[in-house]
Amino acid sequence: MASPNAIFTELVSTTFRNHKKETVDNVSKNNALLRQLMNKGNMIEEDGGLTLTYPIEYAENGTYQRYSGYDLLDISASDVISAVEFPWRQIALNVVASGQELRINSGKAKLINLVKTRVKNAMKTFKNNFSVDVYSDGSLPNQINGLQALVSDTGTGIVGGINSTNFPFWKNVVQSAATPLGGGAAIIPSSTTIESLMLPLWMQLTRGDDKPDLIVASNDYFQMYETSQVAMKRYTSSEEAQGGFMTLAYKSANVIFDGGSGIPNSHMYFLNTDYIKLVVHKDANLTELEDARPINQDATVIPILWMGNLVETNRSLQGVLKA
Repeated sequence: MASPNAIFTELVSTTFRNHKKETVDNVSKNNALLRQLMNKGNMIEEDGGLTLTYPIEYAENGTYQRYSGYDLLDISASDVISAVEFPWRQIALNVVASGQELRINSGKAKLINLVKTRVKNAMKTFKNNFSVDVYSDGSLPNQINGLQALVSDTGTGIVGGINSTNFPFWKNVVQSAATPLGGGAAIIPSSTTIESLMLPLWMQLTRGDDKPDLIVASNDYFQMYETSQVAMKRYTSSEEAQGGFMTLAYKSANVIFDGGSGIPNSHMYFLNTDYIKLVVHKDANLTELEDARPINQDATVIPILWMGNLVETNRSLQGVLKA
């Protein structure tokens, strides 16, 4: 007679294999930022390396000059490229069943139900917790860099190994209602003032074709913005609507309410997602390992691993609007 442990392992492997792509897709569909990254091809796989390192351009070429005739040309070297470096972060889930559970559910139909429940729970757990991590400040042990770290409330901090205090080009832009960009009196955010806060931030983040393409809002700020648009025609992205997101438009960017995701209250993130990537190791992208059986327990454990990080290569084109 086949061991219920072996049957459980086989059923988990089959179930997980059949639903892995669906699970990965659901993770991105559950999060507006991840969905945008996926749609732009910015969810990428790497095959190794001690860290995640990417080049950045931090200055213009200094040899641009106007000249006439035999004027001497500037052929000096221009130091314009540096690099950001992010650590790998790891996440583990385990699909577990005790020997007692396996023997009680030893009938094939019962085992199938047990497996479906455990796998579904594991994937739901990953989806919900990963969404919180994506919007976090990355301060928990071994947590990925969340949006609150990449686009901080102060605009400063050490991100990707670069200290923005020492290198101002690496600061993100902050629009504070208490101290608005350009000076002037504090502005109390409301449906009648929200756009007066959004416009200066948008203008500062626009550089030719480079401009925000995604604005992710907390519940209260999204409600203010939606109310401000009542008298006007509102535009909704059909693609985002099909993904289940409440979507408006501000200029050329989608404005999305990402409820339950972990965004702090009274925040809007103006993101240029050309410079934000979710990097995943090709061998640990919700990858199932072989089952393990503890020597001191009557149980079967099947690990599922993820390894990667959220990285950015231009902070100066990212912004946050806050109270």
